[in-house]
Amino acid sequence: MDIIFLGGQASGKGPADWFTGSVRIDPLFNANEARRGAAATVTFEPGARTAWHTHPLGQTLIVVSGLGRVQREGGPIQEIRPGDVVWFEPGEKHWHGAGPTTAMSHIAIQEHLDGKVVDWMEHVTQEQFEG
Repeated sequence: MDIIFLGGQASGKGPADWFTGSVRIDPLFNANEARRGAAATVTFEPGARTAWHTHPLGQTLIVVSGLGRVQREGGPIQEIRPGDVVWFEPGEKHWHGAGPTTAMSHIAIQEHLDGKVVDWMEHVTQEQFEG
């Protein structure tokens, strides 16, 4: 058994290479020898979002507060709310973040494949974000 106590891992600022706007990442658990999954609570201030990216084994988002947006390449922007669960297929190019005027927090869960969890790509433009 392993218990990770609240406050046991430091919050971090979302790197500008991966995000637009103000983003905080609070790790929940990391992959290890027995577990290839990792999770974090990610909080986006209004207008903040990820860059386009993919995950080798997919990604699950669980919205915990606020109003956000998600989009997969070639698809429409969709609004997400607390309680919504989003699944991105392995290799599916996508982005996610807050709404234009509302913050959003979600739990992001993904698995490592050969030590890799994500492939970051170009930033989402303001025009793409606004739809």
